[in-house]
Amino acid sequence: MMMLAAISCTALAQGTVADYQRSSAIRGKYSNKMTNGDVNVRRMRGEGHKFWYSVWNGDSTVYKEVDADKNTVTLLPGNPEEPRQRRWQGGGRGPQRHWAEVPDEKDGWQRSPIDSTLSVFHRDNNLWTRQGGIEKPLTTNGDSTNYYSAWGRFSADGRYYATVRIKPAPKHYYYYVEASPRPMFNAQRPMFNAQRSPSNVHRSPFTVQQPVLHKLEYAKPGDSLNYRVPVVVEVATGRVVEPSTELFKQQYDVSAPRWDKNNRTLTFTFNERGHHTYRLLELDAETGQVRTLIEEKNDKYVNYNRLYRHDFDDGRRILWTSERDGRNHIYLYDREKAQLIRQVTKGEFYVRNIVHVDEKQGIVYFTANGMNKDEDPYLIHYYKIKLDGKGLTCLTPEEGNHRATFTEDMQYLIDTYSTVLNPPVTVLRRAKDGKVMRTLETADITRLVAEGWKAPEVFVAPGRDGVTPMWGLIQRPSNFDPQKKYPIIEYIYSGPGDQYVPKTFTPWLYYLQDLAELGFIVVQLDAMTTSFRTRAFEEVCYKNLKDAGLPDRIAWIKAAAAKYPYMDIDRVGIYGCSAGGQNAMAAVLWHGDFYKCAYAACGCHDNRMDKIWWNEQWMSYPLDSSYVECSNVENAWRLERPLMLVVGEMDDNVDPASTMQVVAALQRAGKDFELVVIPGARHTMGETFGEHKRADFFVRHLLGVEPPKWNELKARN
Repeated sequence: MMMLAAISCTALAQGTVADYQRSSAIRGKYSNKMTNGDVNVRRMRGEGHKFWYSVWNGDSTVYKEVDADKNTVTLLPGNPEEPRQRRWQGGGRGPQRHWAEVPDEKDGWQRSPIDSTLSVFHRDNNLWTRQGGIEKPLTTNGDSTNYYSAWGRFSADGRYYATVRIKPAPKHYYYYVEASPRPMFNAQRPMFNAQRSPSNVHRSPFTVQQPVLHKLEYAKPGDSLNYRVPVVVEVATGRVVEPSTELFKQQYDVSAPRWDKNNRTLTFTFNERGHHTYRLLELDAETGQVRTLIEEKNDKYVNYNRLYRHDFDDGRRILWTSERDGRNHIYLYDREKAQLIRQVTKGEFYVRNIVHVDEKQGIVYFTANGMNKDEDPYLIHYYKIKLDGKGLTCLTPEEGNHRATFTEDMQYLIDTYSTVLNPPVTVLRRAKDGKVMRTLETADITRLVAEGWKAPEVFVAPGRDGVTPMWGLIQRPSNFDPQKKYPIIEYIYSGPGDQYVPKTFTPWLYYLQDLAELGFIVVQLDAMTTSFRTRAFEEVCYKNLKDAGLPDRIAWIKAAAAKYPYMDIDRVGIYGCSAGGQNAMAAVLWHGDFYKCAYAACGCHDNRMDKIWWNEQWMSYPLDSSYVECSNVENAWRLERPLMLVVGEMDDNVDPASTMQVVAALQRAGKDFELVVIPGARHTMGETFGEHKRADFFVRHLLGVEPPKWNELKARN
């Protein structure tokens, strides 16, 4: 009790009704207060070197046309965007599915490129043709255990049809109950519906709904997967060419084959189960021979989502990106010899994306971060380089995170750049050398500042090794007083595959500012296990997702507190959602000496319970003891700190059972914790109710005061 009293004294006038009211007003308070900054650019179709863009001018959204040849800007009378046209692709596929569902590929058809009366479709596990109203089987050896996919491609000469044969695996489903379905109002009783109010909804017998059971196909780590073998069928004869699987046996995925322009060879990719090997393979349609064109191997994992491929029109070269030297770079391959010609880019920077390949001029346009040593290493710039690795040119040299739109012929670009501290500037440039032709918009934040907005601080400090800089943000409350002591709250999302700290000017960082207004210093940083620095920086996560960069985060927060004594290093909380929910709970399980409480929403608390593609990428396959070691469920017995768990009843991203199993483990271990279930919610940080619970949780456990009563807050609002 004495400790609680002491904390309350140091936190005087924090977590009050006024703080809550200011926090809840943040979202609307700063919206639309920045003018001429939120620029959305489009290229005008069929108009040569013309763009149009929209921008908020403080009163309304206005539209402007840019003629790059004339270097002019014209105000438009309205939105010039034309309705989107549905493009006919000469074929069709099945209905839209949830991202976790694996299509059986039996729905769909393709039309011959040389005979519009001829099409191929799927029936009874085989391929059939339809021509002039006559249908007949093209293949006959398919069955339910090994069937032909309808999702194929004709060769350009119409001679062959390429697809895959599929040996289907049993599907994994998870089930969840919608316990309180939203009332389905009777459309024939409009007066009754119109008179409904929140106070009488629950009293009316007409609103009672029985629970609904939902079922979702959702593969998890260790599940069996479909086995796919590319095949080529000669349309005239029905001859099937099926290759040896020697080069693509242990499959995570095999892509559908893609025709080369010679109508003789095809390419497809092989992603090995466990992701240690990735191959670009070539299939000969006549012989069925398969050879490796490019191979990626890594003893931990190949970052297959970052691989980029461009096939040159001459059929002899392939442009490729790879992290093989520790950072993502561009490589040029000889297709015929299946050999590397050269590494096009190299150095201590990270290629983020290939924007365009100008084959005629021999130039690659790309984005990268980390090339400028004196700025934030995550800031993205645009570059061009010759295929021989010479002539590297930065097209967007100003410090900032850049986002550009080019004309189709790559002669001009409109570029918007900013940092977290510096508002956006939008310019028209020449793509030849990046020269600014004119400034189109310069953001004005006068109204934003007048509302009391203050930018977060960009803070840099070494991580666990005492050397590698970690970049993050420090957000203070708008009524910050350096004479007070402020508890610290970290917002965490440490899933590998990306970086998460904002790098553009974002005046509405609600998830930081709203908590800060209650009397906290809120921080966010990209620590080891996140992306776009080096492979070694990210690979700390390998079979070790529980790490979450937490040792780096602790070192960084300690450095910040050493610089700013008003940051109370003895009162640190943490919160996150999804992988961040897993991270937040892991923080109090393994680092409870530092993190004093945690709010974990919709966490994937055991990587065996979450989606296959995320978890096998980082935790590998087959499943081993690392899954147990990283499990919040298996390690729930470690909990000694306050914990609030939140789950959306209908989460279709992370199985809600992941949270409920950690709940069961905590109960078995006799641990005290709080559980908040949001009926009807999907993957969520908590929605309005949960976010209020989060605020109260941190006010109670870090400020040491009892939060205002909810009814009192409503009355004052």
